[in-house]
Amino acid sequence: MNPKKDSLRILLSNDDGIHAPGLKALEKIAHSLSDDVWVVAPATEQSGAGHSLTLNRPLRLHKLSNKRFSVDGTPTDCVLMAIEELMDEKKPDLILSGINNGSNVGDDVTYSGTVAAAMEGTSFGIPSIALSQEIKSGHPAKWQTALDHAPAIIQKLMETGWPKNVLINLNFPDVITQSVMGIEVVGQGFRPPYKSIIKSVDPRGNHYYWLGPIPERMDLGEPSDLTALRDHKIAITPLHLDLTHSKTLHRLQDVF
Repeated sequence: MNPKKDSLRILLSNDDGIHAPGLKALEKIAHSLSDDVWVVAPATEQSGAGHSLTLNRPLRLHKLSNKRFSVDGTPTDCVLMAIEELMDEKKPDLILSGINNGSNVGDDVTYSGTVAAAMEGTSFGIPSIALSQEIKSGHPAKWQTALDHAPAIIQKLMETGWPKNVLINLNFPDVITQSVMGIEVVGQGFRPPYKSIIKSVDPRGNHYYWLGPIPERMDLGEPSDLTALRDHKIAITPLHLDLTHSKTLHRLQDVF
């Protein structure tokens, strides 16, 4: 998994949409690694889409420029269209998804369209990495942190390699480059229940509901992707496509 720059074919996607600043940052990173970079991203923001497909309507594919396309669907749709339609003669050697405007850590990875694009690539047996930039309320996204650190991390990951049924989830802390306190390979964390629903009334007197924000402070427990970002470290987390819980599987097999 260490092709030369002139032979490495990279596919980029995201969930923030084709015009997102994080995707522009990711393009710079990809071009530092390869001369063969393709972009296939959603036409509009798809945050929270998870690993969903569009099944109840046709998809529209728009060519914006050479090797650059938008799809009016989900991140999963984009990767599927890229691999099966646009790049059918030569598949990508690497898929990079992001850079997401906000972290994708803990149990939130199941909601993430950024992670889902990497999941779809992984399901095709293609090495895939999801990249996200943590942001704090009122802070502008520090894209330069990912720009400065991601190329070397991606290179090292490719040299090391990882199994085909595993994707890499990469999160950058909300600090400038010089304030990054290192790189930590950690597991997926889990937050205590935090989701809230804000209920209000629109100008016509109708109720509407809005999912509330994540609290700034909570007990994060054991070392994880959550604690790595809290400690201003870059979090690298390998995620497995197989969701089977082996211990429960064996226990239930004994019962049934």
